[in-house]
This record gives sequence, structure tokens and C-alpha cells, in this order.
Amino acid sequence: MQNTLECTGDGSVCIRGHPASKKHTGKWKASTLTIVCSFCLYLVISSISKNLVSYLTKVLHETNVAAARNVSPWQGTTFLAPLVGAFVADSYLGKYWTALIFVTIFIIVSAKSNSLTVTLLVLSAVSLSISTNPQVWPAWTDTVSSQHTILFFGLFMVAIGYGGQNPCVTSFGADQFDDTDEEERTKKSSFFNWHHFTLNAGALISGTIIVWIQDHEGWLWGFSIAALFVALGLGSFVLGSSLYRFQKPGGSPFVRMCQVIVVATLNFDKDLPCDCSLLYEIQGQGSAIEGSRKLEHTTGLEFFDKAAIVTSTDCESVGLLNTWKVCAVTQVEEFKILIRMLPIWATMVLFTTVLVQMFSTFIEQGMVMDKHIGSFEIPAASFQSVDVITVLALVPVYERILVPVFRKFTGMANGITPLQRMGVGLFFSTLSMVSAAMVESNRLQILQDKGLVDQNVAAPMSILWQGPQYFLIGAGEVFSLIGSNEFFYEESPEAMRSICLAFSNANISVGNYLSSFIFSLVPVFTARGGSPVWIPDNLNEGHLDRFFWMMAGLSFLNLLTFVFYAMRYKCKKAS
Repeated sequence: MQNTLECTGDGSVCIRGHPASKKHTGKWKASTLTIVCSFCLYLVISSISKNLVSYLTKVLHETNVAAARNVSPWQGTTFLAPLVGAFVADSYLGKYWTALIFVTIFIIVSAKSNSLTVTLLVLSAVSLSISTNPQVWPAWTDTVSSQHTILFFGLFMVAIGYGGQNPCVTSFGADQFDDTDEEERTKKSSFFNWHHFTLNAGALISGTIIVWIQDHEGWLWGFSIAALFVALGLGSFVLGSSLYRFQKPGGSPFVRMCQVIVVATLNFDKDLPCDCSLLYEIQGQGSAIEGSRKLEHTTGLEFFDKAAIVTSTDCESVGLLNTWKVCAVTQVEEFKILIRMLPIWATMVLFTTVLVQMFSTFIEQGMVMDKHIGSFEIPAASFQSVDVITVLALVPVYERILVPVFRKFTGMANGITPLQRMGVGLFFSTLSMVSAAMVESNRLQILQDKGLVDQNVAAPMSILWQGPQYFLIGAGEVFSLIGSNEFFYEESPEAMRSICLAFSNANISVGNYLSSFIFSLVPVFTARGGSPVWIPDNLNEGHLDRFFWMMAGLSFLNLLTFVFYAMRYKCKKAS
């Protein structure tokens, strides 16, 4: 039997179900393997997403409209699957086994055929070459029945497999550091930094090397390399099984939330006791929620505290309390934490809306600028690599330089809190919109001075002027995106960490929808009195600068809203 001092204090266990050893399990030796897994899988999904439209149009000969229509539901599935995987992990199977299942789904399409998911993409490429051979069976020449069926079945299995494992592997990697140990808790913050660093490294490799291989050496090679990385990711994840620390699943969080709402509503006419210690809580060190430590009572949102009121009838059967009649303080606090995190989550939606501009308006702006550096021409879309390079450069700078500097002023081990870090990132995103607006105003002024406003030509202004806005976006990522993941992991109830991480990343999807909504409103409110819309087909005749100024103003208001709620946010208190 292990000494309790040699075991973790957060209730984690080893793979055999015994209390996890602080010395022989967890920490960097275990979490590094989860980072390698995330890197391999993200490289694969990124290489597919970056070149999927090209594959559909060039190889399967789909129209641009059809290709865009087919990509949208696939991307939607990729964002929806994390919520499903996170729910299964936190409720029933745990993060390790859920991640293992979804990564396996990433590889295996069905038990019947035992085929590799990514191999289906390989077969799709193979079927193209077969279909051009006049000596093959007629069935292979049916593009719809062979290529499309194989491709899209594989694609959606990839989306489900990747999306389902994503929040599980990330939160499982962070679980390798003990919350009750100050030194390990500091290292957990570093984990989120290096995890995001490796994802961007994967994006850089997939957007350059893998895409080049697909375009120049053939899709068969590109998809085969992807299949190899999936296998490598699964192998690295399984390799650390004996080193991992496991948190027990706590049951359905939605049932617990419903119980709090129902019981509080039934007790709406009852008065809360003056002493909060009289509210119901399980005695001893155990928690009302499996896999979670007890949460201390906090003030605010008192209506839900009524779910923990204990009546005299309840006291007579205190050992058999029905959770649909009385909820423990820990269960109530879990629900209150989720409510308090909602405004913080909402402010991050506009941040992701700003990020989306890299893939739309920034590219459109770059296309009407001088893209030449000497004799070399920079594709406007390729300038996004400035953002990736910025992230790869700033993460080590933040980790090795900024954190020690912040620590001297704040006295905190992590330098600044996740909320402060998110606020800095929102400030950088606002500056990015300001920079883009100033560049566009200057571009239009140059065209006006040369009398080229009415012509659909590129302005004699170097695309390098876009560098600052991409750099500021990247700096915003390093602060806000990483800080957001750290915040939602740290502040979420321990039995809901995968769900909260998935919910945190869902703002990327919502941000895309919000961006689309804003774009649909712009022509409605700007095309008045015969004046052209802000974003016409010929940007030289429009006012993209006004759109950027509008986004800067919205970002600044969003920053003020974030500061308002962040200053009033009550952090969780775990015993």
C-alpha cells in the first residue's frame, strides 16, 4: 500500500485503479506523449482541410459551389464531434479510453472491413488512376459510386475521430499535473503553451511540405503520409499508458445541472439559512461528484443555493438523500461555475471573428497590393504563414522571458492569471484591426493620388505592409487562445474539464458564423444613396478600411466587456 504522501492529491489513479504515484506517473514524461499525439493528428487534419477544396475541384472535378457546399458540413462535423467526445469522456468512459476509441475511429472505418479511414482517402486517389485505365471493370469508372462514396465516408469518419479525441487528449495531458501541488500546477500552464506551439508547428508543416507533396508528387503520397502520422499519434498515446494519471468520470453533467435547476425551483419559496455551512454537503473527504474534489460555497447566484437546503424530513434520512430533492453544495457550485464562465466565453467569440479575417478580408486586401519582392511573387494566401511563425516564435519568448518578468511584478508562479492573459490577447486583436484599417486607408489614398480608384488594379503598395496585422493576430493567439484553454480547464469543475475545453473551442465555430452574419449585414447598411458597398468586387471602389475600423471598434467594446466581467469573476475554490 502506497504512502499517501507519495500519491497525488487530486484523486487521480494509475491504469490499475490504484492511487497514482507522484514520482512514477504523470508530469512531463506523460504529458509529452499526449502532445506528440495531438501534433500528429492535427498535422493530418490540417493537411486535409487546407487542400480539400483543391482535391474536390481538381481531382473529382466538382464545381466551386459544390466543393464549398461539401466542405462546410465536414468542417461543421469536426467542430461538433468534440462536444460528443467530451461528454462521453467526462460522463462515462474517462478521457483516456474515449480518446483511444475516437483515435481508433480516426483509423478504422468499420469493424466489418477493418479498413483504415485515411486509407479510404488513399483508395480514392487510387481509384482515380484506375478509372482512367480502359482495361478495368466498369464499376471502377463510376466516379460517384467509387470515389465520392469512399472519399466522403472516410472524410466524415476522420472528422468524427479527430473531433471526438481533441478535447479528451488535451485535457488528459493537463491532468498529468497535480492541482494540489504548486510546482506541478505551474508546469500545467507551460503544458498549454507547448501544446499550442506544436499544433502550429503541425499547421506549418502541413501547409507547406504536405500540401506541396500532394500537389507535386500526387495525392496518393500525401494521404499515405497522413495515414503514417495517424498511426504514429496513436502509438505515442498508447505508449504512455503505464505512466498516465487517470481521473474517474463523474457521470452525466447534464443530469446534475437539471437536478440543481429542478430542486432550486421547487424550493424557490424557502429561505436560505444565514449560515452557509447549514447547506447540504456530503461528510468526509469524499465528493458528491465522482472524480471531483469538493467545491467551497461562494456568494452570488443565491437562487441556485436553494437546491442545497436541507429540511427536517431530509435530515431523518441523511444517508439516502435523493439528488432530485437535495443537491450537495459541490453540485450547486459546479452549476454556478458554468454560469459565471458564460460571459467570458461570449467575449472570446468576437476574438475568433477577428481571427477569421485572416482567411477572408486580409487575403482580399493582399490580392490588390503589390505582391512582388524583387522577381519573386508572394501569394496573398501564403502571407498567413506570418501568423503561424509569430506563434512559433512568441510561445518560447512568453515561456522563457515574459513569464519570469511578469513573476517579478505579480509574485505569481505563472506570471499573470489566465484572465489577464486573455485580456492582453484581446487588446492585440484590436490593434490588428487598427493596423489593417490604416494599411487599407493608405492603399486607397495611393490609388486616389494616382487616379486609379476606378480601375481594378493592384495598388503600388507592398504586401509586406500587411505584416504587422498578421503579427498582432499571432500575438493575440499566444495570449488569448492559450489563455482561454488554460482558463476553461482550470476553472471548470474537475468532472467536466473535457466538456468545458470543447465548449471553449466551440467559439471558433460560432465566430465563423458571426463573421458570416456581419458580412451579410455590411452590404445592407452600406449600399445607400447610390454609394458602393464597403466590400465590392473591386475593392478599389469600396471602403474595406471602414469595415476594419468597425471591427476595431467592436473589438474595443468587446475588450471593455471582457474586463467588466473578468474583474467580477469569482474563481472556484476547491478543497
